Amino acid sequence: MTKEEIIHKISETYSPLTLECQQELSEYVSILSLKKNAMLVKEGQYSDKSFFILKGCARAYYLRDGKDITDWFGFENEFISSIISFFTHQPSPHYIELLEDSILIELSRSQIEHLSNKYHDFERLIRIIVTKTMLSQQEKIASMQFYNAEQKYENILAIRSDIAHRVPLTHIASYLGITLETLSRIRNPKNRI
Repeated sequence: MTKEEIIHKISETYSPLTLECQQELSEYVSILSLKKNAMLVKEGQYSDKSFFILKGCARAYYLRDGKDITDWFGFENEFISSIISFFTHQPSPHYIELLEDSILIELSRSQIEHLSNKYHDFERLIRIIVTKTMLSQQEKIASMQFYNAEQKYENILAIRSDIAHRVPLTHIASYLGITLETLSRIRNPKNRI
């Protein structure tokens, strides 16, 4: 896939970009082809990059008291970044790793700011991406507060039906805030008590 095709896909998926904006954007984006387990961001690192996943998947996670806590998954046609570091210029509180061999595009904060200042349609694109991210995080918070374990799992399957085939169950359980044993019971109804 060429840069132009990738940018056209982003324009179709999120918000239309003018041809002029697409052309300038193609000058800035870098295409990365990375292997499974590659780290995009490490805890404590300053990260001014945002990544659009063309192929593959990634997860953001924290390490707290020796526990690995998954916070976010990103799949094809989605953006992922260390939001706190990207927007506040603070060190990242979490890691972002690839869960599959992946192809991504990378854009820096300065490039995004330049394009946002120059093109209203690019600024709108960024606003839509940020809004979708906020809504997704709000849905996760509501799920944690109001749903039982089975409902949480059914909800994630409704959003991403192939997740159990692409993401280790330990990461899914961590993301849902349940134990691996509970997730195994939910996935295999004959084991329910």
